Amino acid sequence: MPARIRLARHGRKRHAYYHIVVADSRAPRDGRFIERIGTYNPNTNPATIDLDFDKALSWLQNGAQPSDTVNAILSYKGVLYKKHLLGGVKKGAFDEEEAEKRFEAWLVEKEAKIQAKKDRIASDVDKANQQQFEAETKIKEERAAVIAAKNAELAAEVEETTEESVSEEEAPAAVEPPVAEEAPVAEEVKVEEAKAEKPAKEEKAEAAPVEEKVEPKAEAPVKEEEKAEKKAETPAEEEKKAEPKAEAPAEGKDSKE
Repeated sequence: MPARIRLARHGRKRHAYYHIVVADSRAPRDGRFIERIGTYNPNTNPATIDLDFDKALSWLQNGAQPSDTVNAILSYKGVLYKKHLLGGVKKGAFDEEEAEKRFEAWLVEKEAKIQAKKDRIASDVDKANQQQFEAETKIKEERAAVIAAKNAELAAEVEETTEESVSEEEAPAAVEPPVAEEAPVAEEVKVEEAKAEKPAKEEKAEAAPVEEKVEPKAEAPVKEEEKAEKKAETPAEEEKKAEPKAEAPAEGKDSKE
């Protein structure tokens, strides 16, 4: 079985890159290989291709069969065209110098096409960025206009509320009489009268117990004097009582006589 030039997958999920390898056609895709001749990264625009031109050409001349993707890569890099020119030299259609001139012209044309593609992609990216920037600025301006309108409405509402509050504060000051101010004065007078009455009542309450305490003290000596008089009178009464007792026998004697 001939050798085969194909891709061996590497990288992470959804971000793969490939090695361009020469392997046995019976080997698995990511298995053993004979030689690696380049890399292919399709994640960039345009795709990044790093290829050993001479090795790829020699393997093709030795009969290696490229896969479809590798065939497109080799055509993109000019390996197939160079093989075609060398085949013409072998047949004698033209010499090697002519083959080299044709190949150099093809390379210049190919590089011009690649550069034009890169410039077009860069301009497209710039246009996309400019459009995105303009769209974002438009959105910002619209949002700023909406915010300004809301702020104006809020400022108008605040002014109206302040005017209403000022008018409400001024109207009561001109219409209402100073009755609310006199009421506390009358209440203060009543409180002062109540305070003045309380000490008078307290003085009366204090004076009453003083009189009660003084009267018993004044009466106590009178009672003692009365008791003393009674004591003083008792001997006289006893004498009076004793005198009749002395006279009684005398009367008895007279009666006997």
